[in-house]
Amino acid sequence: MSSVNNSTISNEQNKTPHSLIEDLLAIVTGTLVVSFGIMLLRHAGAITGGTAGIGFLMLYISDIPFGVWFFTLNLPFYYLSIKQMGWAFTLKTFLAVALVSVFAEIHPYFIHLEPLNPFYATVIGGMLMGLGMLVLFRHKASLGGLNILALYLQEHKGIRAGTFQMCVDCSIIIASFFIVSIPILLASILGAFLLNLIIAMNHRPFRYLA
Repeated sequence: MSSVNNSTISNEQNKTPHSLIEDLLAIVTGTLVVSFGIMLLRHAGAITGGTAGIGFLMLYISDIPFGVWFFTLNLPFYYLSIKQMGWAFTLKTFLAVALVSVFAEIHPYFIHLEPLNPFYATVIGGMLMGLGMLVLFRHKASLGGLNILALYLQEHKGIRAGTFQMCVDCSIIIASFFIVSIPILLASILGAFLLNLIIAMNHRPFRYLA
C-alpha cells in the first residue's frame, strides 16, 4: 500500500502543466470535434445525454437554435464550478461551452449532408463527442452542466465521470420517448453509451499526468 501511495504522490509531483497556448488549442480542437458530432446527431434527429441532450429536446419542441439553448442551460452550473473547481477550470469551461454553441450553428454553412442512416450518425456522432470531451477533460475543462458535476464527483468522491454520466444520460434519453421515434431513441442510446464508454476507458485519475 505504501509503495502505491508513494507512486501516486510521485506522479502528482512530476506533472508538467499544459501551457496557455496548449490549453487554448486543445479547447478549440475539442469543441470542433464535439460540435461536429452534435451536427451529425441533429441531422439524424437524434438525442444525446447531459446538457446537450436537454438542448436537443428544447430544439425539437421550439424554434430556438440548439446553440442558444446549450449556452443558456449551462449558465446556472458556473456557480458550482467556481466554488468546487476554481476560476481557471470555470473560465476554460465557459469558453468551451461558448465555442460549441457557436460551432454547432456554423458547421451547416460549410458542410451539407445527405440523409444519414440514424444508427451510423449517432454512433459516429457519439464517438466524436466522447473524443472531443476527452480532450477538454485532459486540459482541465468541460462542457459545463452535468460534466461539471461528473468531474467534481470523480475528483472528490472517486466516482468515475464516465460511469456517472452514463447513468444520467440514459435517463435523459429515456425521457425523450414521446419526442423521437423508437428507432431514433434506440440509436441515441447506443450513441450515448459509446460516448461515455470512451470517457470511462480513457479518463481516470493519475493515468494521464499532464
